[in-house]
Amino acid sequence: MNTPFVLPTERPAWARLQTLCARPLPHLRELLDAANPSRSAELSFEAAGLRLDATRQHLTPEIWQALLELAAQSDVLRQADAQRQGEPINQTEGRAVLHAALRWPDRAHAPSSAPWGEALAGDVQAERDRFLAAADQIREGRWLGSRGEPIKDVVNLGIGGSDLGPRMAVETLDAYADGAARVWFVSNPDAWALHSVLRGLDPHRTLFVVQSKTFTTQETMTLAASARRWLADAGIEGEHAGAHLVGVTSSPDVAVRAGFSRENLFLFWDWVGGRYSVWSSIGLPLAIAVGSRRFREFLAGAHEMDRHFWSAPAARNMPLAMALLGVWNRNFLRCPTLLMSTYASRMFQFPRFIQQMDMESNGKGVHVDGRSALVETGPVVWGGTGIDGQHAYFQLVHQGQHRIPVDFIGVESEDAPLPLAAEHHRVTLLNLRAQAEALARGRDLSATLDELRASGMDGARAYELAPHRSFRGNVPSNVLWLPGLTPHALGALVALYEHKVFCQAAIWGIHAFDQWGVELGKSMARQMERDAGL
Repeated sequence: MNTPFVLPTERPAWARLQTLCARPLPHLRELLDAANPSRSAELSFEAAGLRLDATRQHLTPEIWQALLELAAQSDVLRQADAQRQGEPINQTEGRAVLHAALRWPDRAHAPSSAPWGEALAGDVQAERDRFLAAADQIREGRWLGSRGEPIKDVVNLGIGGSDLGPRMAVETLDAYADGAARVWFVSNPDAWALHSVLRGLDPHRTLFVVQSKTFTTQETMTLAASARRWLADAGIEGEHAGAHLVGVTSSPDVAVRAGFSRENLFLFWDWVGGRYSVWSSIGLPLAIAVGSRRFREFLAGAHEMDRHFWSAPAARNMPLAMALLGVWNRNFLRCPTLLMSTYASRMFQFPRFIQQMDMESNGKGVHVDGRSALVETGPVVWGGTGIDGQHAYFQLVHQGQHRIPVDFIGVESEDAPLPLAAEHHRVTLLNLRAQAEALARGRDLSATLDELRASGMDGARAYELAPHRSFRGNVPSNVLWLPGLTPHALGALVALYEHKVFCQAAIWGIHAFDQWGVELGKSMARQMERDAGL
């Protein structure tokens, strides 16, 4: 990848988009009501079992074509191929970015040779087989504690990517957790965070999974030391503690010096960023919760999305489409935030997970050539479950002074074992569809007056209240549909957002895979410790 870097603003399509943005845009309700069958065809996508309805994005066919031109002029798909081939696209750290290798099928089932080479593919498969075998051993009661009792509870100690990914996946796929072993998560070194989990557990039937890429992360090492003390207070120390402690790291020698046995260490590689690591041994808690077969289905969903991203033409490429729509909203409609609104309670952690993936990747202020960024980069990503949000912050989304694009996420099928589950599901999805439509269409003053009068309100009162009960609309949104909340669908969804983030970084001309802002705070904390003599 030796192509000279061109600033985003110097690409002809960028200037074209600025011109189109300066013109008055029809209201979204007009775009939705217009007899334009091509809109649905152009802005509806399918991949890996997921469906994307982007028809409520505030753009015209002319704008969409200019966005596709911007992708071509930004060499997005060529850069994606460089990533796939294992080139060191993480240039500030001199590393490849190969989390897609972690979900490549086992050699016996792979449709073709791995583009990053068979040696690396073999290493990935070997480590995958190791940690999945350990997960099944724990689930089947064959991993015994120091007194020969099966492990009942697994406590994951980690922060950032060592917590958010596996925690999100375990909670989202709770329907597949059969209780063979309960999985807990502690990320915060606040003592109460750990105590609130441990106070209900039996040390002799508890296993700690300590996750840290470097095995020097201060927060995680603080938690690990406290976990060791808790075990020691129950008489589990020295060699006996080994049955209750496993580590996940890319620095095994450091972990061994910290007292972990090498056979109880599961590895991943320095080309795996923390926020992209749930596919690796970092996913051990998920494998323990749902079993190795379901974990492989999770990988398969992501791999299917990978293959779509690598092969689909630009106009039908779902991750690229989401990236382009986000660029239009961020840089041309000047929307600084993105609301993630999930209409499945088990996906409560998903917005937090995507928040880290997006903001840690694209929260950058410098182009790849070292110049200060001349365009707005990653948005502020936030959100939660949609139904709860409707009764909290959606008031601001509907009538506030901010224009906030929304990614709605819905699940088409329901698997809850309740007699009235179908009715619960109907109400949930009814709200999703209504919110997407209401935010897009709004309700102008004239329509509000008509509705108030039709309700029997007198004219004077209707005129008084109409401004307060009108809605400008024009809020752009995506609606993503999962066929079910399955491991395959979740894997595809996570990979979709990974590729979207990558594409946006390529367009903005920034590095998505370093995180120097995170490192500054860590180094300052270490310096403060040294200065204090601690």
